[in-house]
Amino acid sequence: MSTDQDEQLSSYENQVNYYREYILKHEDYELVDIYADEGISATNTKKRDAFNRLIQDCRDGKVDRILVKSISRFARNTLDCIKYVRELKELGIGVTFEKENIDSLDSKGEVLLTILSSLAQDESRSISENSTWGIRKKFERGVVQLNTTNFMGYDKDEKGNLIINHEQANVVRYIFDRFLEGYSPEFISKELREQEIPGCTGKAKWCPSAIWKMLQNEKYKGDALLQKTYTVDFLTKKRIDNDGQVNQYYIENNHEPILDREKWEIVQLEIARRKKFREQHKLQFYIMQKENNPFTTKVFCAECGSAFGRKNWTTSRGKRKVWQCNNRYRIKGKIGCLNNHIDEEMLEKAVVMAVEQLSKNVDLLHGKWNKVLEENRPLEKHYSLKLAEMINKPLWEFDSHEMCQVLDNIIIAEDGQITVRFLEGTEVDL
Repeated sequence: MSTDQDEQLSSYENQVNYYREYILKHEDYELVDIYADEGISATNTKKRDAFNRLIQDCRDGKVDRILVKSISRFARNTLDCIKYVRELKELGIGVTFEKENIDSLDSKGEVLLTILSSLAQDESRSISENSTWGIRKKFERGVVQLNTTNFMGYDKDEKGNLIINHEQANVVRYIFDRFLEGYSPEFISKELREQEIPGCTGKAKWCPSAIWKMLQNEKYKGDALLQKTYTVDFLTKKRIDNDGQVNQYYIENNHEPILDREKWEIVQLEIARRKKFREQHKLQFYIMQKENNPFTTKVFCAECGSAFGRKNWTTSRGKRKVWQCNNRYRIKGKIGCLNNHIDEEMLEKAVVMAVEQLSKNVDLLHGKWNKVLEENRPLEKHYSLKLAEMINKPLWEFDSHEMCQVLDNIIIAEDGQITVRFLEGTEVDL
């Protein structure tokens, strides 16, 4: 059967029982198995496990004859139908299509099959178009249809409405919070795997792309954007992103939110900021809060604009962590950028000194921060509050976790000048 509705499942069970009893009534028949794909469309054979098992059993010589209710239950794809019937015919295996009264081993069988399977395929196309039309009409009325099987944070009630799965919702909030603390989706997904925190499938399988999608999903603030993707081929069921090819519908306050709107909006602004930062500094990746390496993608050369990379130099005193312009030895054996290297310890001291300077002149920042609050600039407000917390501490010592929540970048000049820029826009020259 092509659906999993209750009445169809009942019909499915009746069909299975019918063929079981039918075969048992014939003394010259021996039942090999009932091959039935419950709730699976027959437009292609990729996900039809039982069908594919049947074909393999035929190849293994376990089957002499296949009984099928109709061509549409065997395949609604003309090419698949003819392909498998021909293969089975070569194996000496006949297919009896009860409804159409066709035996595939009959000389006229293939001609009839070609015509009737084409009609079955066209019927499938018509059903698909009608279903799509019905779904889109529901979208126009604001009716949300959503599969929550692979959707973290929500389940469905008996009426199909979204309801919060509180255990999963805590994980969603954790992901958004970690992102705003400066962590990258790569780091967050690794952290979740290491902590064995289950996802929507119940397994701790997390990947950065899934984190990115969650961070941009409007449903976590209670809204719903309908028809983000659409099916381009009813046979392959291929879906692609909807970039304006078909209408989309946006429903506000559709269900109970997991996040407040302000936090969700701040995350969208932070995603855009990181993208702009990566393009501005010509970075292939934007890595924040890398383990034991907090200055990655944060230190840049004032002379050529390239990022600084960390080097581990071996000295008589042991390992020495230094940062050097990536253009210094871009071409092997030749010196490129002439900017000097800097010790990681000095970078840490520079951040501490910049925070100390701000704490001594905090009154000058209040006017700027008040303006941010008045103009309601969410992302700048968020980073202003974070920086205020830091500089209000009596004596701040270097902490990579706290630093990544407030630091935008550090610029190193050849003459030794260091400029520390914070995420809320303030710069300190050292």
